[in-house]
Amino acid sequence: MSRDIQLKERWKVLVEKLSAQFADNDPLELDAIIYLVGLQELGQIHRKYKKDEKLNLMHIAICRLLEPYGYYEFDYFDEDGWPHYTIKEELPALKAGEQSVLMKEALVSYFVEKEYIS
Repeated sequence: MSRDIQLKERWKVLVEKLSAQFADNDPLELDAIIYLVGLQELGQIHRKYKKDEKLNLMHIAICRLLEPYGYYEFDYFDEDGWPHYTIKEELPALKAGEQSVLMKEALVSYFVEKEYIS
């Protein structure tokens, strides 16, 4: 099976499973799934977040998702338990479609690693 077909199939399974669990089967968008990863990585699930904190959650997720690709490296947890990353390599200039594919690939890999999907 080609890599693209496998990614599409795994992405579909991931969206369906997360949507059923968190959105009453309304399909979750890419940003919403990234946000969920940020919540998971922070581990402070049962609290309300301000708008800037929600953006920070998405930043945490993006750093964590792109860490295996060599773009970020975990640095430390601050006194509030928020993870911090350092940039190891600048992200290449990607078109919107290429960014989307990279994030979908990173998300699928993350959820495979966490054994949420296979």
